[in-house]
Amino acid sequence: MAFDGIVIANLVRDFKQALEGGKVSKIAQPEKDELLFTIKNQKTSYRLLISASASLPLIYFTEKNKPSPLTAPNFCMLLRKHIGNARIVSISQPGLERVIVFEFEHLDELGDLCRKKLMVEIMGKHSNIIFCREDGTILDSIKHISAQLSSVREVLPGRPYFIPQTVEKSDPFQITETALADLLLSSAAPVQKAIYQKLTGFSPVMGMELCHLASIDGDLPAAHLTEPELTHLCHTVIRFMEDIKEGHFSPNMVTHNEEPIEFASVPLTCYQGGEFQAHSYESISSLLEHFYAARSAVTRIKQKSVDLRKVVQTALERNYKKYDLQEKQLKDTEKREKYKVYGELLNTYGYSLQGGEESFACTNYYTGEDIRIPLDPQLSAKENAQKHFDKYNKLKRTYEALTDQIQETKQEIEHLESISTALDIAGKEEDLVEIKEEMMEYGYLKKRQAGWKKPKITSRPLHYLSSDGFHIYVGKNNYQNEEVTFRLANGNDWWFHAKGIPGSHVIVKTEGKDLPDRVFEEAGSLAAYYSKGRLGEKVEIDYIQRKHIKKAAGGAPGFVIYHTNYSLIASPSCSLQEIV
Repeated sequence: MAFDGIVIANLVRDFKQALEGGKVSKIAQPEKDELLFTIKNQKTSYRLLISASASLPLIYFTEKNKPSPLTAPNFCMLLRKHIGNARIVSISQPGLERVIVFEFEHLDELGDLCRKKLMVEIMGKHSNIIFCREDGTILDSIKHISAQLSSVREVLPGRPYFIPQTVEKSDPFQITETALADLLLSSAAPVQKAIYQKLTGFSPVMGMELCHLASIDGDLPAAHLTEPELTHLCHTVIRFMEDIKEGHFSPNMVTHNEEPIEFASVPLTCYQGGEFQAHSYESISSLLEHFYAARSAVTRIKQKSVDLRKVVQTALERNYKKYDLQEKQLKDTEKREKYKVYGELLNTYGYSLQGGEESFACTNYYTGEDIRIPLDPQLSAKENAQKHFDKYNKLKRTYEALTDQIQETKQEIEHLESISTALDIAGKEEDLVEIKEEMMEYGYLKKRQAGWKKPKITSRPLHYLSSDGFHIYVGKNNYQNEEVTFRLANGNDWWFHAKGIPGSHVIVKTEGKDLPDRVFEEAGSLAAYYSKGRLGEKVEIDYIQRKHIKKAAGGAPGFVIYHTNYSLIASPSCSLQEIV
């Protein structure tokens, strides 16, 4: 994701249309590095959120209000004093820098008209909000940067404001095709990297997008471009900048498995197709608000589930090791039949032994081959035979015990992997409640103390409507898999599940009708998407009528058995309309 100069240009265009000529009615500082302006213009109120947070710098229109501290911070008080009722004269962006300049007009203490500037720098961990006089002298900033913190620029009251130039870059609005070609040829970096290293305001994703638009391999060294390739790329960049200059923006967000991964003010054709989905927005502010809200939700779920994931992963690793050891021990029992044969042959031919022999050669009457039997010279033939029989019986008991133990370990691994997949599928905090309850029930977490009230389960199976109007239900965890299969589904409904890997049970309600082929494909895609194979291109899906499904005896919730089924190959996808 990139809050680059192009996104800033998109924001500046929107801000100019909505805010220029407007009046500041309220200034708040809800967080340490965050401001919230309320601006009225032409009978409309706008909320402008500005954050200089090192981890999440941003600026956009928002409809949400935030509570402010009882005592306003000093920087907020200073802004209120100077521009609390000021008019916004202009909003601009220097070149394609990640800087927005708000110019305010207000009356000073003597009633004279004067101007101030608010410089909003969206530069990753170096982001800042700087309040200046009209001549560029810094009055104050939301972050103070001294010479000890930065050798490039001091941001302190009384210092002159300037945009730091740590790397020499060219303004893409001013550059010519010839100059751009020379810049690219002078770089030893790959083409897509050379673009954002040499031009102001470009991000890595924009470098990748421009190479894709020009049909050039972005990993190719820029200095190795042929003359036609270089000419075409330069034409593409210049045309691209003309569109930006004219304000031709199309805000869109790219998601992968419902998780937002990238946004831009132009269509990202390099991400189109396959497992990526593009979502268009009317404004860049609505895109940014949805993007960061979605990212925040995904991050919050991961943080909330991190302890559960750790418990599951630890238990899985322990069971993987146990399973490998049991398999090795089971392999050692494969030679048990040999000792049984030794004992039987000694009972048959042992009469010819004189005593004191270390081995005995005879014919194995089972195979007709010659065999040499190891002996203990201190024991008689009968005692040696009994020794081999004892070894056989011990290995036989070990085999029988290990066979049961391996089955139990395998079932536990499958159960834990299903819980791990359910954690991956969980999209809301309430989805974790059922998973946690299951982990406590099966001893992976400590059970609650007596008298503790069980939490209310609000999470429900996913409900989709197929293109042909059939209702489809998807379990998000083992308890919900049990619910959709054995309580929600009828005998003639169709059941879908990814073959041989953990995943959701998907039920299609038939209502006594025959399903069109498209419904099977859509249900198969959902079963693939809500499975461990969701990141793959294709997943094999088993499907069968519900009446042929039986619950596994003594198995964990959601584990079933079936013997005859159909199969299809599906691409993981979740494009159907969800019914809330």
